[in-house]
Amino acid sequence: MGDRELIAALEASGQEHIARHLGRLDGDAARRLAGQLSGFDFDLARKLAERARTEAKATPAEDVEPAPVTTLDRAAGEIAAAREIGETAIRNGEVAAFVVAGGQGSRLRYDGPKGCYAIGPVSGKSLFQIHAEKILATGRRGGVRIPFYIMTSVTNDAAVRAFFEEHAFFGLAADDVLFCTQRMLPAFDRGGRFLLDAPDHVFVNPDGHGGSYVALEAGGALEDMARRGIRHLSYFQVDNPLVPPVDPLFIGEHIRTESEMSSKVLRKRDPMEKLGVFGFVGGELRVVEYSELTREQQEATLPDGSLRYAFGSIAIHVLDAAFAERMASTDLPFHAAHKRVVHLDEAGHTVEPEGPNGIKFERFVFDGVPLARNPLVMEVRREDEFAPVKNFEGEDSPATARSAMMAQHRRWLGATRDDVPDDLTVEISPLFALDAGEAGARAAGLEIRNGLHLE
Repeated sequence: MGDRELIAALEASGQEHIARHLGRLDGDAARRLAGQLSGFDFDLARKLAERARTEAKATPAEDVEPAPVTTLDRAAGEIAAAREIGETAIRNGEVAAFVVAGGQGSRLRYDGPKGCYAIGPVSGKSLFQIHAEKILATGRRGGVRIPFYIMTSVTNDAAVRAFFEEHAFFGLAADDVLFCTQRMLPAFDRGGRFLLDAPDHVFVNPDGHGGSYVALEAGGALEDMARRGIRHLSYFQVDNPLVPPVDPLFIGEHIRTESEMSSKVLRKRDPMEKLGVFGFVGGELRVVEYSELTREQQEATLPDGSLRYAFGSIAIHVLDAAFAERMASTDLPFHAAHKRVVHLDEAGHTVEPEGPNGIKFERFVFDGVPLARNPLVMEVRREDEFAPVKNFEGEDSPATARSAMMAQHRRWLGATRDDVPDDLTVEISPLFALDAGEAGARAAGLEIRNGLHLE
């Protein structure tokens, strides 16, 4: 984009202040800012700017009918049959893993990509290593190489790639690991204007996990999946060390029900837990964010005293490859988030607002649910699959995640032996065992001691 064309695009989209600022810059600074701006989609920027000028906070959803859930108490034969379907799909090379990992570890007070954070309670393995080893072990069990697609962001892409290269891709073949970068969007003030976070840079934010569909296409992952014959994509978030990245039972249920997009849920630990719920709104199944539910709705109960909205979404999905390709060209909605954004004023002075002053826009991956055929919602156990690492301390922190990991591994060992202390410090590598049966068989006769790392 030439200088005149860029200035015209800025002025046409209500960003005259940036055009003026660009005109005041000299040399490299002007080239850097112009280079960034030339990559913007100004048609989209105009639409989002208008949204920013009129944006109000989300209003509570009304008349939410809870979605039907495939619960844990179904027949053992049905579970076994679904698992076999999933295992067959894995053996046939029809399944790939996909992690969204565009975030930094700032809330963990960690300077780097969140996936590089050391979470292993004994080994100190990173989140990335644990996920990669689970994928590697699942592939070995099925006699197949499972591709691993990783969505990064502009802010962490180089660091994530270097981390995998430094660690020899954690045993995976290098050509089975493909990185794709999600799009960045400018944030706006309440007047719909871009915010500068440096003299030569407009503040931008990742376009949300819903941007993963576009990232898969732009990064070549969809093309790679077609070349390999991948039919099903197992989606998860990087901050959950308990997640099974490729779950045969879940994949089998997805295939058996001919679903295009399937989702895992678990029973909320309390009415106010910050998890979205699956529900019908206006006859359409979608995820209703916890912020869209009133306290009265969140605490509503059924005649038996159980929660009306008992199941929370945990951002684990299976997507048909054809569905993901369709979503890449679908205009999913943008959601606004009111955030505090440190920025420069027109005089070049740093402004540190006390409260939210900016509006960030992002898309959600689960906005694909209403567009999917036969969307499946399946219950799982929290203690087996969900221990997110989000906060430095307290709930959903490294301490709670490590505790959950060790508790799971103690259960695995305790299923076949009676000498496992309740407070045993232990970690079982995915390369040693992926489940209780495998752990029990391989650990038979081994000494049980604190600080045990089975690998």
